Amino acid sequence: MSKPLLPLLVTVLLAASIHAPSIQAAELTALEQRWLSAAGPVLAYSQKMKLPLDITVQPQPRPGDVPLAMGFDKGRCKLVLSLRNNPDAETVLAGIPEAAQGALIEAMAAHEIAHCWRYAQGVWHALPAGFEEVGEETAADVSMLKAARAMRETRREEGYADLVALAWTRRSNPDEYARVYRWLSGVRDRVTVPRSGHDTRVWVRLAKDGSGFGAATAPFDDAAGLWREGLLDDE
Repeated sequence: MSKPLLPLLVTVLLAASIHAPSIQAAELTALEQRWLSAAGPVLAYSQKMKLPLDITVQPQPRPGDVPLAMGFDKGRCKLVLSLRNNPDAETVLAGIPEAAQGALIEAMAAHEIAHCWRYAQGVWHALPAGFEEVGEETAADVSMLKAARAMRETRREEGYADLVALAWTRRSNPDEYARVYRWLSGVRDRVTVPRSGHDTRVWVRLAKDGSGFGAATAPFDDAAGLWREGLLDDE
């Protein structure tokens, strides 16, 4: 992303800080500025779409925090950047030269904004029209049933967000699509627990060459067809 947009993004960050004192631009680390710059096109798009998005930088991340995460509170989406003092923050980009990370960070931002869009639409964890819940409702333990359903709901949302990330890349960075796809596919292939919340391989496989996406201008709509197709196999 071009440098002139960075001050705009920092202004958004400062004005929308969630639960920390206002962070001055000078206090942002080089790493934080680089991630914000790479995510810039996605954040600008979220503004254009008028998504209820707040952004903050964690000065002291908690153990296990990922670089970008989306939460929800009182009708608003909370995008949290956790890079500072976080030794594991860039594990997901391990081995990738810094100069080649931009498109991947942008795709990660698109993934998180997809969560916000679903939440803002009032369809978080909801199945699309024509689908009904038919999960593994066989365990005698009620808590296990609830846990299994929660896992399925999370997996579906993560699958949708992965498709939005790829749809965004196909539209905004078409020359990078194959590389972003290989990276995301590799991340999902390394999920150690099959059918866990981040086992989205059913959906990622459908988008290998990007031809299955529609022609909609919004990546949220572009991903809908493949998401529905993947739901049929996520049983």
